[in-house]
Amino acid sequence: MHVRSATNDDFEGITAVARETWHDTYDELAADVIDRTVDAWYTDDSMPLEAPGTVVLVAEVAGEIVGFTHAVVQGETADILRMYVHPDHQSEGIGSELHERLIAEIGAQEAERVRSFDFAFNDASRRFYEGLGFEQTDEGEVEIDGEFYPEAVYTLEL
Repeated sequence: MHVRSATNDDFEGITAVARETWHDTYDELAADVIDRTVDAWYTDDSMPLEAPGTVVLVAEVAGEIVGFTHAVVQGETADILRMYVHPDHQSEGIGSELHERLIAEIGAQEAERVRSFDFAFNDASRRFYEGLGFEQTDEGEVEIDGEFYPEAVYTLEL
Protein backbone atom coordinates (compact mmCIF):
# COMPACT_ATOMS: atom_id res chain seq x y z
CA MET A 1 0.00 0.00 0.00
CA HIS A 2 1.13 3.52 -0.82
CA VAL A 3 -0.32 6.73 0.70
CA ARG A 4 0.25 10.00 -1.15
CA SER A 5 -1.23 13.44 -1.70
CA ALA A 6 -4.13 13.43 -4.13
CA THR A 7 -3.98 15.04 -7.56
CA ASN A 8 -6.83 16.20 -9.79
CA ASP A 9 -6.43 12.96 -11.77
CA ASP A 10 -7.50 10.98 -8.67
CA PHE A 11 -11.12 12.13 -8.47
CA GLU A 12 -12.48 9.26 -10.56
CA GLY A 13 -10.92 6.78 -8.11
CA ILE A 14 -11.97 8.83 -5.08
CA THR A 15 -15.57 8.94 -6.33
CA ALA A 16 -15.56 5.19 -7.02
CA VAL A 17 -14.36 4.43 -3.46
CA ALA A 18 -16.92 6.82 -1.98
CA ARG A 19 -19.78 5.30 -4.00
CA GLU A 20 -18.92 1.71 -3.10
CA THR A 21 -18.42 2.56 0.57
CA TRP A 22 -21.65 4.58 0.87
CA HIS A 23 -23.67 1.80 -0.78
CA ASP A 24 -22.05 -0.78 1.49
CA THR A 25 -22.36 1.26 4.71
CA TYR A 26 -25.43 3.48 4.66
CA ASP A 27 -28.52 1.26 4.50
CA GLU A 28 -30.52 4.20 5.85
CA LEU A 29 -30.16 6.02 2.51
CA ALA A 30 -31.83 5.11 -0.78
CA ALA A 31 -29.47 4.08 -3.60
CA ASP A 32 -30.40 7.04 -5.81
CA VAL A 33 -29.84 9.46 -2.91
CA ILE A 34 -26.38 7.97 -2.38
CA ASP A 35 -25.50 8.31 -6.05
CA ARG A 36 -26.62 11.95 -6.25
CA THR A 37 -24.79 12.81 -3.02
CA VAL A 38 -21.56 11.12 -4.07
CA ASP A 39 -21.70 12.83 -7.47
CA ALA A 40 -22.04 16.22 -5.73
CA TRP A 41 -19.67 15.77 -2.78
CA TYR A 42 -16.65 13.97 -4.26
CA THR A 43 -15.37 16.29 -6.98
CA ASP A 44 -12.49 18.66 -7.47
CA ASP A 45 -14.98 21.50 -6.82
CA SER A 46 -16.09 20.13 -3.43
CA MET A 47 -12.59 19.03 -2.42
CA PRO A 48 -10.35 21.76 -3.87
CA LEU A 49 -6.81 20.49 -3.55
CA GLU A 50 -5.19 23.92 -3.69
CA ALA A 51 -7.39 25.58 -1.04
CA PRO A 52 -5.46 26.82 2.02
CA GLY A 53 -5.36 24.22 4.81
CA THR A 54 -6.75 21.43 2.62
CA VAL A 55 -5.25 17.96 2.87
CA VAL A 56 -6.47 15.16 0.57
CA LEU A 57 -4.64 11.85 0.67
CA VAL A 58 -5.21 8.66 -1.28
CA ALA A 59 -4.17 5.09 -0.52
CA GLU A 60 -3.26 2.85 -3.45
CA VAL A 61 -2.84 -0.88 -3.75
CA ALA A 62 -1.33 -2.11 -7.02
CA GLY A 63 -1.86 1.34 -8.53
CA GLU A 64 -5.58 1.44 -7.70
CA ILE A 65 -7.10 3.92 -5.26
CA VAL A 66 -8.65 1.94 -2.41
CA GLY A 67 -9.05 4.69 0.20
CA PHE A 68 -8.87 8.41 0.77
CA THR A 69 -9.22 11.11 3.37
CA HIS A 70 -9.98 14.84 3.21
CA ALA A 71 -9.38 17.36 5.97
CA VAL A 72 -9.31 21.12 6.29
CA VAL A 73 -7.14 22.94 8.85
CA GLN A 74 -8.42 26.28 10.09
CA GLY A 75 -6.32 27.76 12.86
CA GLU A 76 -5.99 25.39 15.81
CA THR A 77 -8.67 22.98 14.57
CA ALA A 78 -8.57 20.48 11.74
CA ASP A 79 -11.79 18.90 10.48
CA ILE A 80 -11.71 15.47 8.89
CA LEU A 81 -14.56 15.71 6.42
CA ARG A 82 -14.08 12.38 4.69
CA MET A 83 -12.29 9.10 5.39
CA TYR A 84 -13.26 6.07 3.34
CA VAL A 85 -11.74 2.70 2.51
CA HIS A 86 -13.26 0.51 -0.20
CA PRO A 87 -15.29 -2.31 1.42
CA ASP A 88 -13.05 -4.96 -0.22
CA HIS A 89 -10.01 -3.46 1.56
CA GLN A 90 -11.37 -2.66 5.01
CA SER A 91 -9.62 -4.22 8.02
CA GLU A 92 -6.28 -4.20 6.18
CA GLY A 93 -4.83 -1.23 8.07
CA ILE A 94 -5.47 1.23 5.23
CA GLY A 95 -7.67 3.55 7.31
CA SER A 96 -5.10 3.57 10.11
CA GLU A 97 -2.29 4.38 7.68
CA LEU A 98 -4.33 7.17 6.09
CA HIS A 99 -5.10 8.52 9.56
CA GLU A 100 -1.45 8.42 10.66
CA ARG A 101 -0.29 10.30 7.57
CA LEU A 102 -3.18 12.77 7.88
CA ILE A 103 -2.34 13.54 11.52
CA ALA A 104 1.29 14.17 10.52
CA GLU A 105 0.20 16.65 7.83
CA ILE A 106 -2.29 18.32 10.16
CA GLY A 107 0.33 18.59 12.89
CA ALA A 108 2.73 20.26 10.45
CA GLN A 109 0.09 22.98 10.06
CA GLU A 110 0.13 23.48 13.85
CA ALA A 111 -3.44 22.32 14.56
CA GLU A 112 -4.05 21.44 18.20
CA ARG A 113 -7.21 19.39 17.81
CA VAL A 114 -8.84 17.25 15.17
CA ARG A 115 -12.55 16.73 14.71
CA SER A 116 -14.25 14.12 12.57
CA PHE A 117 -17.85 14.13 11.39
CA ASP A 118 -19.95 11.12 10.40
CA PHE A 119 -23.47 9.83 10.52
CA ALA A 120 -24.38 9.00 14.12
CA PHE A 121 -25.66 5.60 12.98
CA ASN A 122 -22.28 4.59 11.51
CA ASP A 123 -21.06 2.22 14.21
CA ALA A 124 -17.97 1.18 12.23
CA SER A 125 -16.84 4.82 12.04
CA ARG A 126 -17.47 5.30 15.76
CA ARG A 127 -15.37 2.22 16.61
CA PHE A 128 -12.61 3.35 14.23
CA TYR A 129 -12.30 6.84 15.68
CA GLU A 130 -12.68 5.77 19.30
CA GLY A 131 -9.97 3.17 18.68
CA LEU A 132 -7.68 6.02 17.62
CA GLY A 133 -8.35 7.96 20.83
CA PHE A 134 -11.14 10.25 19.61
CA GLU A 135 -14.10 10.97 21.88
CA GLN A 136 -17.58 11.94 20.80
CA THR A 137 -17.91 15.60 21.77
CA ASP A 138 -20.97 16.85 19.93
CA GLU A 139 -23.95 16.00 17.77
CA GLY A 140 -25.49 17.76 14.83
CA GLU A 141 -27.39 17.15 11.65
CA VAL A 142 -26.42 16.87 8.03
CA GLU A 143 -28.84 17.55 5.18
CA ILE A 144 -28.88 15.15 2.27
CA ASP A 145 -31.41 15.43 -0.51
CA GLY A 146 -33.75 17.51 1.66
CA GLU A 147 -33.67 15.09 4.61
CA PHE A 148 -31.83 15.62 7.89
CA TYR A 149 -29.73 12.87 9.46
CA PRO A 150 -28.04 12.80 12.87
CA GLU A 151 -24.33 13.45 12.82
CA ALA A 152 -21.71 12.65 15.46
CA VAL A 153 -18.64 14.80 16.06
CA TYR A 154 -15.51 13.11 17.39
CA THR A 155 -12.54 15.09 18.74
CA LEU A 156 -8.88 14.27 19.37
CA GLU A 157 -6.56 16.71 21.15
CA LEU A 158 -3.07 16.64 19.61
